[in-house]
Amino acid sequence: MEFEFRRNSLTGTFLANFSMDHEVLGQWFTEELGPDLVQIQQVLDTINAIQNDKLGAWRLVGNDFTLELEREQARVFANTLGFEQEYELEEAMSLYDAESEAYCGLEDFEQALLSWRQFVEKGL
Repeated sequence: MEFEFRRNSLTGTFLANFSMDHEVLGQWFTEELGPDLVQIQQVLDTINAIQNDKLGAWRLVGNDFTLELEREQARVFANTLGFEQEYELEEAMSLYDAESEAYCGLEDFEQALLSWRQFVEKGL
């Protein structure tokens, strides 16, 4: 999983871009987490608790995306992903949701989060 962090010099916003199949992680970092160092630390503390068997799983529901942490993996998905369809798709059709959901290892997620925190701290 590759990622790149940037800061928009005009607006001052922090932007995260993740590699293909992990794009939604970038959206979560950018839109839900942002430069909030308190929330970043909360997620890092939760990861530590899970890794030390003090917590089994954890969920953070945001405005547009939800983060789920478990012992082995992190999952970010769009909140709209869980809604039932009001119509049926034709047999050979399916909805494309690869940009609405992503999984990665918990340690990989932790490393990305640590990098994000460092990037935000430098930019504030």
